[in-house]
This record gives sequence, C-alpha cells and structure tokens, in this order.
Amino acid sequence: MKKKFIAGILSVLMMGTLVGCSSGNNASKKAEGESKETSGKKIVIGLSMNTLNNPFFVDVKDGAVKAAGENGAEIIVTDAQNQPNKQLTDIENLIQKKPDVLIIDPADSEAVISAIETANEKKIPVITIDRASKGGEVVSHIGFDAIHSGNIAGDYIAKALSGKGKVVEIMGIMGTNVAQDRSKGFNEAIAKNPNIKVVAQQSADFDRAKAMTVMENILQANPEIDAVYAANDEMALGALEAIEASGRLDKITLIGCDAIDPAIAAIKAGKQEATIAEPPFFLGKNAVQTALKVLKGESVEKNVILDSTLVTKENVDTLKTKE
Repeated sequence: MKKKFIAGILSVLMMGTLVGCSSGNNASKKAEGESKETSGKKIVIGLSMNTLNNPFFVDVKDGAVKAAGENGAEIIVTDAQNQPNKQLTDIENLIQKKPDVLIIDPADSEAVISAIETANEKKIPVITIDRASKGGEVVSHIGFDAIHSGNIAGDYIAKALSGKGKVVEIMGIMGTNVAQDRSKGFNEAIAKNPNIKVVAQQSADFDRAKAMTVMENILQANPEIDAVYAANDEMALGALEAIEASGRLDKITLIGCDAIDPAIAAIKAGKQEATIAEPPFFLGKNAVQTALKVLKGESVEKNVILDSTLVTKENVDTLKTKE
C-alpha cells in the first residue's frame, strides 16, 4: 500500500514536470514569433546614402529620419560621398551593427551587389531607393520612372523649340541606372523630332561644379544652342552659371530634374524654365514605412514607382515637396 502511494506521488510530479516543459516551449516559440515592435526592442534601420552633398539626397535622408522618429525607430545614416568603394565599407560597418533592415541608395548599380549579398547572408532585409541594384536579393525597390522623367524633359524641350533647334544633354553618373534611364528617355523623346539636333552629350556626374565647366566648354564649341537638358537640378544650376556668364540666358531653354529648392527659386526668378519633381522627402519617408512593414511581416511591393511631375513657372507655387 505504501509503495502504491509513493508511485502515485511520483506520477503526479512527473506530469507536472512535463506540463512545465511543454508550457516553456510554447512560450519560447511565441517569443520568437513576436515582432520587434511588440517585443519592446527598438527597431534599428541602417541607411546607406550615396551622397549627402546634394540637396536632393539630403531631403531623402531627412524624410527617412523623420519617419523613423515618428515610429520610434533608430536610424543610422552613412554618406558614401559618391564613392562606390566607400559605400561598400559603409555597408559592412552597418552590418556589423546588426540592424533590423538596410535601406541603400546605390552609388553604383553594379558595385553595390557584393554588399547586398553580404546582407542577404546575414538575413538582413534590404530595400533600395532611387537607384536600383543589378544584383543581390532586395525585398523592395522604391524610386521613380527615370525613363519617363527623361521623356517629359525631351517633350518639354521639343514643344518649347517648336520642334526645331540645337540641344545639349548633360548626363549624370553613367554607372547608375537613373542616369542611363533619364538619358534613354530624353533621347527617345527628342528622336521623334527630326529637326532637333543634339549637338553635345557629356556627363557631369550629377555635380554642379562639373556641370558648369562642361557647359562652359560646350558653349565655346557650340555658341548657338537653343536648349539644355541636365539630368538633375544640381547640374542644371551649374549649367545656368555658365549660361549667365555667356550672356545667353534669354536665348537658352533650361530644364533639370528633382525639383530641389534652389532650382525652384531659379524657376520663380525666370532663370530656369522647368524641372521634373521627384519628391525626395517622400521617397525617404516611404522607404522607412516600407521597412517597418517588412519587419512586421507584412507584404510589400517588389517595385514601387513614385509619381514624377513637370514643374514650370505656371505651377511652381503649388508644388509640395516636403510631405
């Protein structure tokens, strides 16, 4: 009888132990399935910018920082200074900090591939913005239709010149898909006008000072120019300095792209005819919002194309770029 009583107690104790182990496993699985947000751990976002020496990309960064702050996330920002090799080092350093997600604006569409692949190996989700990568696994790319932006610029110039004239194209960093696509779109639109001749095409690397020098040289070789398309507003503003110095401001139609504040001021002043708005602040904000969705396990679009808008003196006062 005594033996049966002891056996009964042991049986109860063993059942309790099994229940306890089972409960512990379930709790552990539940904890593993919790999002960063619900677990109380602060989300960390790594943001690798190709440059911060350009108002457009400063606005992208500002939009991302604002969105991160509004959602209680930490954001670590790096500046590659338009140097692909520096960006690789930047991303390596970000990965060592173990961020929950990486947002990358590639300095070069091919050079960035190895860094993205490293993030893939570490199971860190990657989002690219503005410029796309030509390799590596990216959960989402957010940008603008650069070919369409080039189309808009070409069509605007064709209309401004009534289908006849001499045109200059100042291109961006040709290792990026944005520069390649803007150029492609522009030339597609110009090709529809056989009486418009592109007399010069030269890269100025999206840089204002380089564009001024490029424009000075082009004006010396081709003084009778009717219009200039610069693939971003920084280059348009550099070209503007050269055009003003040559005394041909009232004879040359100038269009840029990005709708940065100095270009908007130039349009209002009647010095730059047009730009194409690709709101950078919203791009940065959208990138962080997408990153947070990814971390919550929500589905996101693989390729997000944001709207581009032609901006001229007629509609410049209605433009909103910081929303």
